[in-house]
Amino acid sequence: MPANPDRRIAIVDDDDALRDALSWLFSTRNLPVSTYASAEELLAAYRPEDFGCLVLDVRMPGMGGQELFEQLKTFSYCPPVIFLTGHGDVPMAVAALKEGAADFIEKPFSDNDMVDLVERCLNDDQTRRGEWQTRTTVSQRLTQLTPREREVMKLILTGRLNKQIADDLSISMKTVEVHRARILEKMQVKTAMELAALLREAGIEG
Repeated sequence: MPANPDRRIAIVDDDDALRDALSWLFSTRNLPVSTYASAEELLAAYRPEDFGCLVLDVRMPGMGGQELFEQLKTFSYCPPVIFLTGHGDVPMAVAALKEGAADFIEKPFSDNDMVDLVERCLNDDQTRRGEWQTRTTVSQRLTQLTPREREVMKLILTGRLNKQIADDLSISMKTVEVHRARILEKMQVKTAMELAALLREAGIEG
């Protein structure tokens, strides 16, 4: 799956020469990039939808790469993060991997290794972002359901028939039919099977 050409790579490093070198490297592969001299500079303008991969230096004045990563994870979505490390920073980078970072690369690094890693992250972002967007969309639809509609939906998903649901909830069959119609309309599906498939795709339990 090709990476989205409109989604940028963010490079966050206080080393001017390294930022310039990486910017040039990615531009030769037609990969759009934005550079930042500090974590604070990135956060001031950060929106998750703007980036498909973030390359963060572990050690920087002020907020370091690990602390920045913790901040990025508080957003609704965090693109793949690669850490740039010196030899002594490898244990810190390994710890970041356990917290969900995509990978780390040691300085000095091979240009090809760097580009290959970033391209893998961009492709991974495209898959993960699609899953996040589906989950977000379905969650927003679920918020439109009333408590009673959620109750009816749970029973629908267990395969209960309208008459059985009416008996379970001590309501009329006509009321169940109205709830069912509204549930399908709000969830933008046509059948109970489609509803179950939609929730399963979003990784959400009814």
